[in-house]
Amino acid sequence: MSAKNQNSSVTYTGGCHCGAVRFQVVVDEHKAVNCNCSICHKKGFLHLIVPQNQFTLLQGADMLTTYTFNTGVAQHKFCRICGIHSFYIPRSHPDCIDVNIKCLDGDVVSNFEIEDFDGANWEQNIEKLIN
Repeated sequence: MSAKNQNSSVTYTGGCHCGAVRFQVVVDEHKAVNCNCSICHKKGFLHLIVPQNQFTLLQGADMLTTYTFNTGVAQHKFCRICGIHSFYIPRSHPDCIDVNIKCLDGDVVSNFEIEDFDGANWEQNIEKLIN
């Protein structure tokens, strides 16, 4: 199923590498963002930002650790066992959850249309991401 024919909600499950953290996410729009900022580039994060009510942490809350930097608004969550960053609270949308589509179960990245975002120049480009 390609991103072009995704016009209804789909529920995905996913998690970290070791399986300690598991989640479920409901996707209405199969669009993701590839950001080139310092942390996203190093993590290889492909962003799917969803409202909090479309994300459910199924297990592993006690296995999560949070990393913050710069403004401290973004809450980068990662598994304290395997270190995988499967989701976080983004600075751009602090009332949402940002899921790494690479952490969804199965080979589903091709279901998403992926758009590049120049996060290395975040202040000059953030309007493109929130509009």
